[in-house]
Amino acid sequence: MAFTAKDVQDLRQRTGAGMMDCKHALEATDGNAEKAIEWLREKGIATAAKKAGRIASQGVVDSYIHMGGKIGVLVEVNCETDFVAKGEGFLAFVHDIALQIAAAKPLYVSKEEVPADVVEHEKAIARAQIDNDPKMANKPEQVKEKIVEGKLETYYKENVLLEQAFVKEPSMQIKQLVIECTAKCGEKVSIRRFTRYEMGEGLEKKVDNFAEEINAAVASMKK
Repeated sequence: MAFTAKDVQDLRQRTGAGMMDCKHALEATDGNAEKAIEWLREKGIATAAKKAGRIASQGVVDSYIHMGGKIGVLVEVNCETDFVAKGEGFLAFVHDIALQIAAAKPLYVSKEEVPADVVEHEKAIARAQIDNDPKMANKPEQVKEKIVEGKLETYYKENVLLEQAFVKEPSMQIKQLVIECTAKCGEKVSIRRFTRYEMGEGLEKKVDNFAEEINAAVASMKK
């Protein structure tokens, strides 16, 4: 069975193993992803996968306050030991997650947290958009469903923290960042919950683009 570069990347996301290790695993298993995971585990390479079933009950609650106190974030990130929770690498990761939440405004941590009624509502909107588009209305149902699923994935990428692009490195998703932190810390790392506050939220006010301000702040950090 042939495999693609995307298959290698997907395996890397699922296991935390290096790109070449994932490539070798797929070569050894004829492109079968599940067998490749087992191959990596047998070799002791699939770091994130091996730690997925562990209990992560330690960690920290971190905060991020945007300039001028306009936006505030509280986030709980868990690991397995207090030793790792106090480490610079773990704390830097947690701070990046708090910054991400402030800038990207996610509503949920994972896809599994999105309520079923919200998923159905988004699908209904997507179907209505298709039906109201003269170029799409007469497409086969199978094609329409694929488009709906694609629009749902876009919703996840915009509103689910783990699916979002990292504001400091847009080519990387937050779930990849979690895998990297797990590999570096040697322990299971998981984002448990967060709360985001925006000054005057829900009140009638002048509209300010806080996201642009935060992105500008991120850009200044990179310099």
